[in-house]
Amino acid sequence: MYSKNYVTREDRHVGIWLLSVAALIILMVLVGGLTRLTDSGLSITEWRPVTGALPPLSLADWMSEFDKYKAIPEYQLINKDFSLEEFKYIYWWEWGHRQLGRVIGLVFFFPFMFFLLRGFIAKQNILPLTGIFFLGGLQGFMGWYMVQSGLTDRVDVSQYRLAMHLGLALIIFCLVFWQALRLLQPAQFIARTSKQIYFGYFLIFMVFMQSLLGALVAGLNAGKTYTDWPYMDGDLIPSGLVEMQPTMNNFFENHLTVQFDHRIGAYLLLILVILHFWSQFKHNAPTRLTAGLLLLGVVGQAVLGIITLMQAVPVHLGALHQLGAVFVLALTVFHVYKLRHTPNSYQTV
Repeated sequence: MYSKNYVTREDRHVGIWLLSVAALIILMVLVGGLTRLTDSGLSITEWRPVTGALPPLSLADWMSEFDKYKAIPEYQLINKDFSLEEFKYIYWWEWGHRQLGRVIGLVFFFPFMFFLLRGFIAKQNILPLTGIFFLGGLQGFMGWYMVQSGLTDRVDVSQYRLAMHLGLALIIFCLVFWQALRLLQPAQFIARTSKQIYFGYFLIFMVFMQSLLGALVAGLNAGKTYTDWPYMDGDLIPSGLVEMQPTMNNFFENHLTVQFDHRIGAYLLLILVILHFWSQFKHNAPTRLTAGLLLLGVVGQAVLGIITLMQAVPVHLGALHQLGAVFVLALTVFHVYKLRHTPNSYQTV
């Protein structure tokens, strides 16, 4: 099936805007990762979407925020010796994370309204972009829902809610990036669904699930517990993987099992991407270049993950590893977009 293969002035403007939003989401994921790695996420104990945009401006304001932090378990059980300056350090990370969320909302909303009123957005794109905007609002609420889990009975946020928060951010990123590709690289050819395309969608799913497993590892601080590789706790398959009862809890709450699952997910993803690249290369597929870029991305992310683990997740490596996950997802989405819009006759994976 053939379609237009040129970029209009309007599409170019809208596409560049969407790419800018996608870049801000990548930055948001990075800052969110740093907020988690510096244990800063619970420093702001209230959700004030509008008035919260202003940070404390006086010593009295800072002491008021510090007193609110002193009332939660994280301070009472872990950070009881914190000085005001130490509190300010974690506060600025969380404030910056929330502020960037506000900036993304504004960068999306106002250009969207401008382009809509000017007629730059095609009718078929209005509903998807409106949906993305509402997902962004939901993401703001999800962030507060996550923080709320650490304010009463825990000393950190729930790993379940952390995974949900990251997962929704990645979904929004994929939707924005795909829309940008549609506008900046319009398809002359729309391929029929085939095994290779279905396999590409499966790779997106696998990268997404691997990222969620990484969020569980981060939420439990499980990456700092078992730092040997290729062995884990001295064995290829460590004992104690299912020692919790009920058994299902091991996959979400057992530090050993959660990290083991993340490792196995990485191995499986690497094998699948290698097989896919080999199939593309063997058949001289037009998309073999993007398949090769994806393979390089996955290999690089795997190596970075191993180094990060063996160094017990220092802040800079942990942040780079989370950033790498978003870039691998972007490469996968880009590759699948090319699969969907490149003439190809073979049906293998």
